[in-house]
Amino acid sequence: MRRIVVWFGLCMCVCLGFLANAQEHASRILYCTDEDRAIFDRYCIRMESEKSLPLGELMIRTALFFRETPYVASTLEKEPEGLVINLRELDCTTFAETVLALSRTLRGEKPTFENFCENLRQIRYRDGTIHDYTDRLHYMADWFYENERKGIVKDMGQEIGGVSLSLDLSFISTHPDSYKQLKNHPERVRRMVDKEKEINQRPHYYVPKQEIDSCSSGIKNGDILCFVTSIKGLDVTHVGIAYWKGGQLTFIHASSSAKKVIVHASSLRDYAEGIKSCKGIWVARPLSIH
Repeated sequence: MRRIVVWFGLCMCVCLGFLANAQEHASRILYCTDEDRAIFDRYCIRMESEKSLPLGELMIRTALFFRETPYVASTLEKEPEGLVINLRELDCTTFAETVLALSRTLRGEKPTFENFCENLRQIRYRDGTIHDYTDRLHYMADWFYENERKGIVKDMGQEIGGVSLSLDLSFISTHPDSYKQLKNHPERVRRMVDKEKEINQRPHYYVPKQEIDSCSSGIKNGDILCFVTSIKGLDVTHVGIAYWKGGQLTFIHASSSAKKVIVHASSLRDYAEGIKSCKGIWVARPLSIH
């Protein structure tokens, strides 16, 4: 049974009648199920002996824990906006966020479900606070920037040999009717326009797909990969986790075509080359908790 609980720093189960004021307290709302908690517990038990691994390796073990998990899109689209915990179903972005949040939680002093929720909230939302839809990090360009600012990841694009990339983000603000959280909310659309302009003005570096092999020595297990697109108004169309397997650089991802989490069979370069709209990749390295 799906439950909506209210966030008070800890995840506290409360009676549903209390949710009359939930619209006013979106930053406290948590969407989860008993099964999500059970999966978290199974993860912690299975991974206990692995928690001292380097973070990149722990990211790989965590990603493989979710292999065969069903791909389901749009699991975050709840109203009112709140933190969605769904370990039963993943899309490419929630997969990467979940793996990162779980790995950081396991490496922390107290690997509790409450701390996992807090880690995921910090990763998914701009300032770790939730008021409405516009607080979520929808564009991965913004996700990279904000999570680097928080010390959660490091943008590796320039360091590994990437080149400058100009962005002209506009897709969300120019398609408000496609998002129920924006439809009939012009004030939210205006906030998205302002945020898109801000993101466009920042410097961005990516590895062109024809240069992936020459830059691959700078990519490590557990790095977060984004596939940069030429589609107007967007920055990326897919997200995965870098994985060196048998000397080949590939990636683990929640695949919309396979409908589940898989290890991609061919190389990262081959995957990127096979997508006409793919320009190249962004790379972010998860940072250890100090």
